[in-house]
Amino acid sequence: MYDKLWLIPFFPLLGCIINGLLGKRFIKNEKVIGAIGTGAVFLSFLVSCKYFFQLLGDSVKTHENVVASWITVGNLHIDWGFLLDPLSAIMLLVVCGVGSLIHLYSIGYMHGEEGFYRYFSYLNLFIFAMLMLVLGNNLLVMFVGWEGVGLCSYLLIGYYFEKKSAGDAAKKAFVMNRVGDFGFLLGLFVIFWTLGSNHGVWTLNFVEISENAHLLSGDMMLGLGVTTVATLCFFLGATGKSAQLPLYTWLPDAMEGPTPVSALIHAATMVTAGVYMIGRMNVLFAMSPTTMAVVALVGALTAIFAASIGFAQNDIKRVLAYSTVSQLGFMFVAMGVGAFTAGIFHLMTHAFFKACLFLGSGSVIHAMHHAFHHAHLDDDAQDMRNMGGLRKKMPITWATFGISCLAISGLPFFSGFFSKDEILWWAFASSRGSLLIWGIVVVAACMTAFYMFRCLIMTFHGEQKTNAKAKDHVHESPWTITVPLIVLAGLATVGGLIGIPHAIDIAHLGNKLEAFLAPVFEHSQHLYKIEAHGSASTEISLMVLSVLIACVGICAAYFMYKKNPELPAKFTSKFPKFHRFIFNKWFVDEAYDVLFVNSTKKLGIFCWKGFDVKVVDGIVNGVAKVVGGLSSVLRHTQTGLFHNYALTMVLGTVVMVAIFILN
Repeated sequence: MYDKLWLIPFFPLLGCIINGLLGKRFIKNEKVIGAIGTGAVFLSFLVSCKYFFQLLGDSVKTHENVVASWITVGNLHIDWGFLLDPLSAIMLLVVCGVGSLIHLYSIGYMHGEEGFYRYFSYLNLFIFAMLMLVLGNNLLVMFVGWEGVGLCSYLLIGYYFEKKSAGDAAKKAFVMNRVGDFGFLLGLFVIFWTLGSNHGVWTLNFVEISENAHLLSGDMMLGLGVTTVATLCFFLGATGKSAQLPLYTWLPDAMEGPTPVSALIHAATMVTAGVYMIGRMNVLFAMSPTTMAVVALVGALTAIFAASIGFAQNDIKRVLAYSTVSQLGFMFVAMGVGAFTAGIFHLMTHAFFKACLFLGSGSVIHAMHHAFHHAHLDDDAQDMRNMGGLRKKMPITWATFGISCLAISGLPFFSGFFSKDEILWWAFASSRGSLLIWGIVVVAACMTAFYMFRCLIMTFHGEQKTNAKAKDHVHESPWTITVPLIVLAGLATVGGLIGIPHAIDIAHLGNKLEAFLAPVFEHSQHLYKIEAHGSASTEISLMVLSVLIACVGICAAYFMYKKNPELPAKFTSKFPKFHRFIFNKWFVDEAYDVLFVNSTKKLGIFCWKGFDVKVVDGIVNGVAKVVGGLSSVLRHTQTGLFHNYALTMVLGTVVMVAIFILN
């Protein structure tokens, strides 16, 4: 029944190969290249839908499909296999569904780019790697996809490789993710070795790990439980891939890539990998309250820290980038307090409204860039201070962007309202939550509403600040850009209805998502007594409070940037140091440069000049001089003259005869 799962990653891989090998020399036509790339992902989406609906009606919710035997060394036996269960099914729909819309959008957005074929080849490869990560039935196959999305992010962030800033951003993303990936590998080794050497279960298979995880309950390592050590290592990997403190600084710099790439990375693929990984190994994480507390605290601090930076950014894509970091913090809070379903729910709704926001920003940038180009001006098309008043010029982009702002702010009854408030409820009422975590994320939610509506107002409302020569050239984007925006805005509006909380389910529709994901998460939550305690009235009161707090943020943004647009300048002039710190991202990048980057450079220079040049080269040069001196003497024996060699033979013979006689 599920023996064709391999088709899901196969189609994007095929699209990558066709466009990569044939796009430049043989296909050349942009429409054909775009159709191949988009069609490949859409075919994967159709196959994913088929298996999703098939799984809905199946009484057995976990299915493995082994493609081939991969590695067999001693006790290690790894199959290349795929796992379909409710969690991977949801992720397949998100990755392929949102991914296909981003591919369609890219056809219009990337029109005229010299590397059009290369872009679509990389984009298909990105989807393939993410699908391998999601579908892998064991840690090693997941790690192949994990590294694959890291490679593709490097290729796509550095797509404009002739720009130094793009190359630097790509290298930064690649290197910082390697730090996290080291943690992932350590966790993998700890689980494999401990289960095998202590309990005779040599496996990396997810199903087998979950079934045997209880065997690890008494094992210790480094003074901690083995599950705590392993899950902390895995979480280090997640902080790199999903941009949490302290490994988050690569994600805002990833804006150097094309805008559709930003949408793909931030919404549907790479940054959700860490959240998905924790969900996949929820049994191990549930066994360690210490790790879950760390996950929740890091997520909460990331949410509020990144939101504060979003207050002062003027680049529209950077505002959205810090918003992504913050929203990922919400997802990790959910995972940390045991609300695994709520975390995946927010991952899904966030994919809808964040993809719409990024593609909406791309629509604005596309229009601004062409306006400046037609007016023969050189200006920053991403600076919101050059925008304003675009609502009438770009009504579809404005409407879809506004809907997504309402969704991310958590206004009823948009998708973000349901998923965000589910997280807030669990943070408050869960046996592994706390008032501190809840308080931090509530403040972060208010800040989110403020900076997102600041972004909306500065871009689309008020007086148009675009250069007078370029104003008349701003217009709505083509259909390949607006259609994906409309679809995503629709999903951002109604996508949350599959997860209506029980407290407000007056129509008794039921929480469809919770019921669907129950086979994945319910066992660990029940076994380790992870649940949210509280009455329906308390939950509703907290919902009302969170909505009011979001409204405070929206009203503050409206008051400062619409009613009193001169107020922000007065505030920054009154508190210049505070604004400088926020505008410069709390100088974290500069601190990293001092602590890590510059010291690493100095170490490299020392190894080069102090060791390589003086020691290694000194030894090599000394040996060369000795060999040169000896060769200058010995070379006289190699004259190439026959009579010299004959004389040498005669002398040798005489010496040998003399020695023989004397003996």
